[in-house]
Amino acid sequence: MKIPGRQDLLPLAGLAAAILILFSSPLSRLLGYARQIEERSGLSLLPALLVLAVILTFHQLRKRYQRQAETAVADAAREAREVQAAELERLVTFGQSLSRSGDFESIRVTIAQALPAIAGTDRIWVLVREGTQWEALAADARGSEETPKWGDLAERLLAGQTREPDDHRAVGFPLMVGTSAIGVLGIRTPEGPLPESRGRAVEAAAPVLALAIRHAQLSREVRENSVRDPLTGCFTRGHALEVIDAELRRARRSQAPVTLIVFDVDRLKDVNDRHGHLCGDAVLATIGARMREVLRGSDLKCRYAGEKFLVLLPETPLAGAKRVAETLRREVADRAVSWAGEDLHISASFGLTPALPGEVNVQAIIARADHALDRAKDEGGNCVRIAAETAAESADEPNRQQM
Repeated sequence: MKIPGRQDLLPLAGLAAAILILFSSPLSRLLGYARQIEERSGLSLLPALLVLAVILTFHQLRKRYQRQAETAVADAAREAREVQAAELERLVTFGQSLSRSGDFESIRVTIAQALPAIAGTDRIWVLVREGTQWEALAADARGSEETPKWGDLAERLLAGQTREPDDHRAVGFPLMVGTSAIGVLGIRTPEGPLPESRGRAVEAAAPVLALAIRHAQLSREVRENSVRDPLTGCFTRGHALEVIDAELRRARRSQAPVTLIVFDVDRLKDVNDRHGHLCGDAVLATIGARMREVLRGSDLKCRYAGEKFLVLLPETPLAGAKRVAETLRREVADRAVSWAGEDLHISASFGLTPALPGEVNVQAIIARADHALDRAKDEGGNCVRIAAETAAESADEPNRQQM
């Protein structure tokens, strides 16, 4: 009910005057009767009635105002409950979707579909720690250059130094499983600081996301351990072919670069003939360890056949893959393998090729890298060579960088 305002006083006064005029004759008779009663009884009836009327009027007005205030409070509480119910529904939907997500790809889809509604923005980062590096599980495509900043934020946040970076438009939330931090959820709000209500909702969503990520990590570890070469720790050939096929199809959808490296240990047969096959196994195990030191956790590491290895670099262009191959080549050549008190110096030859736009033929990309490896072998080994189909592109890379 609307409370009468000052603008309503004039009409109300007019209405009161009209009522007085309309009922002037009955009121006169009523007042006459009251005066007669006062004269007979000696009571002050009219002043008492006037005071009672005023008190009753104020009482009714106060009750009306109280009812209106209670109605406003109830409406505000109802709206708050509706907001909380909507937030809870979004969180429940998010949790249910994550519970059905058994791998990182489905978690990425759930983050993209559900988390923006909870955070109130789609400028979202999810970084997961893989060893000593940070891997982007989800990232705002409009700000990929900000990934290092979020990595710095993750380190500061997990060290307990700060909750927010210098930029007040960005905030990070730790992804904790028990007392272990497995990652960071970052949000950037270009329009200003994250509202408090949104912050509470994201804080509630972060533990659910952390559990889903940890479950996916454990599932991946169990699955990977069943398809790993026990000597080198690399994936077996069959599993690697499946992963390459999936990565090529994902790259075709996302238009992201993918590069394949194939390398071979030079003259391993001579090592086996001179020192025995156990020494050769030690060399291969050392190669696997060097690969884990140099490569990212998201890079596919495979023992393809014998002393031949295969590395798939997702979201890596040719120039970056060449630097990776050169780094790995130096790690193999510059660090000797100790065997029976003797330092063995070994080397490896590398061939690499990027996936062609829209390419999904696994055997074709492996064949191109294999041909580049053959050229490296023919040229004396311990070098990196690019597939002929993309060698010209590699040669033009410095010119493009100078433009």
